[in-house]
Amino acid sequence: MSREAWLLVVVGGILALGTLVGAVLLAVRVVRTRRLLGSLGAGGKVAFYGALIYTVLPVDVLPDPIYLDDMGVLAGALLYLGRLAARRRAAARELPGQPDTPPGQERVRPVP
Repeated sequence: MSREAWLLVVVGGILALGTLVGAVLLAVRVVRTRRLLGSLGAGGKVAFYGALIYTVLPVDVLPDPIYLDDMGVLAGALLYLGRLAARRRAAARELPGQPDTPPGQERVRPVP
């Protein structure tokens, strides 16, 4: 092989490894959101499992050494799950009868 061919193989390998690492990191972040699945409803579950199944299955838009499409699907699912979680938290804060205290602080009652 010529020097240019080796250089192309090395650069291609580095890019493939970089996209693989990026896809794995995104998959880990999506899996960490799994604890929210119970409160996110069916849409959250579909986004979670759909993103993971798309990443694992060999049928892709782009061939598997190029993980850009997998990274896009995982990032989209992560954004969607994050927005769903933020909406749930906002809705929980707006419930009537809830005390107006910041999160992490308890309301102190005066001692009679």
